[in-house]
Amino acid sequence: MLDTLLQCTALVGHCQCCHCCAMLLVRQDGTGAGTLGGGCVEGDIWFAAKEILRQGSGPEFKDYYLNEDVAARDGLVCGGTMYFFLEPFREASEFLPFAKEVASAYEGGDAVALATVVKVPEGSGITLGAKLLLRLGGSVVGSLGTADLDTQAIEVASKLAEVGSVESLMTEDGTEIFIEGFTTPPTLVMVGGGHVGKATADLAHMLGYTVYVVDDRPEFANHERFPYAEQVVVAPYDRWSGEVTLNLNSFVVVATRGHRFDDMALESALDTPSRYIGLLGSRRKTLMIYQRLVTQGTSPERLKQVHSPIGLDIG
Repeated sequence: MLDTLLQCTALVGHCQCCHCCAMLLVRQDGTGAGTLGGGCVEGDIWFAAKEILRQGSGPEFKDYYLNEDVAARDGLVCGGTMYFFLEPFREASEFLPFAKEVASAYEGGDAVALATVVKVPEGSGITLGAKLLLRLGGSVVGSLGTADLDTQAIEVASKLAEVGSVESLMTEDGTEIFIEGFTTPPTLVMVGGGHVGKATADLAHMLGYTVYVVDDRPEFANHERFPYAEQVVVAPYDRWSGEVTLNLNSFVVVATRGHRFDDMALESALDTPSRYIGLLGSRRKTLMIYQRLVTQGTSPERLKQVHSPIGLDIG
């Protein structure tokens, strides 16, 4: 039930204990999910959230300025400045359309960005909590209250949707808009399950990527070697892209066991909408592969989007 929930979002600030966009969901029964960093500030937010739910009041913007004296007095390990937006969810009809679009984006649908008015100057007439959702194609749902606010938010939101980033927009009159981009979680497609592929996939998994592994050898592409992989594909390198679902938040790394396999794997990768395509190898090897692909009809402009050599330049 939406009337049992209240979301608390840490917007911006300068505090080592709480990062931007930390979120806490508080239920009517006193349970919750997430954290704002713990400590007495989170305790105060919990109390405020439960009061909003109990009283049936509207959204609130709360700020905390914790200098060294205040932090020491209250037993905090650090000071800083923190801002929080507390928003109750009551009527399903008010938030459900936005929630469905966000859920669809997470599941691989079109990316979206959601803009919310989180702070308003006194007497502005702008509604705290007003929302606008921007779809990747340019259509919108809702409004922030004025055409000018909508235009400013859309300009920022269009840059955040595809990458799933967040940004706080402050207008000249002091209205603050919090904009969140939503897309499917980042996906790494590791083309090549050898030593480099194993190390890269391990690290990507630790960083929260959904990992797919492709190799034409079953002994290097299996769930025993990559137990965390969402999908392990045994397929020829020139046809692997048809076996994996890719989108604008996909990252492809080509690191097979040889040049002749790399060029086939890269050619297949170029047919995907992936945001990043990287090729492991020397500049000489890269040039040879590029030359062959161009002679076979690959656009030089498309090849400019390939990152190669990849990795850190260690001299």
